[in-house]
Amino acid sequence: MPVPVEISGLIVPLKPPRAGKSRLRGAVDERDHAALVLALAWDTLTAATDAGVRLLVVAADPAAVSGLRRPGVEVVGEQGDGDLNSALRQGEALLRQRDPDAVVGAIQADLPALRPAELAAALAAAEGRRVFVADADGTGTTLLLSEPGGPLDPRFGAGSAAAHAGSGAVPLELDLPTLRRDVDTPADLAEACRLGVGDRTRAVLCSREVA
Repeated sequence: MPVPVEISGLIVPLKPPRAGKSRLRGAVDERDHAALVLALAWDTLTAATDAGVRLLVVAADPAAVSGLRRPGVEVVGEQGDGDLNSALRQGEALLRQRDPDAVVGAIQADLPALRPAELAAALAAAEGRRVFVADADGTGTTLLLSEPGGPLDPRFGAGSAAAHAGSGAVPLELDLPTLRRDVDTPADLAEACRLGVGDRTRAVLCSREVA
């Protein structure tokens, strides 16, 4: 499925799996927490590459996420203080060195139900504008795209949807349930399961009921 706009790549920031997704603890046994975090990322990246997008993972612990490497997925080590937006700016700078005039973007790594067609639809709808997709709650951001050659200007964190809108990014008002369904809590994971998660996430959950 080809991407209908010229995109240099989508940046995916990743914390160390054992430390990431603290609000998701309890969804599986503690010994399986890191595996679940990696499974969420694997299924997200799989859907994005199936949509024809190249991914740049900026990882705080590259060795811990090395298994995510495959065609279309590059992993680099984060250089900085561990701030999410700093990691995204690092990835943006690297992509800009390679293609200064293309679109760059950021996507969250916790979209295990993501469908390639929904991501492709969002990319097509951007039409060269700086846009974002709000999460299912309407407060966070799951996808941010720059204008061609323009700054990404990431403002992820609490209230990022409002922050991105306030900085001039255009919200995409499309029906994108799997692109909006990020997973921060067990309740979010249950909703993602209802939408239909990818193979890796399903394997970690082993068909157990998610509270």
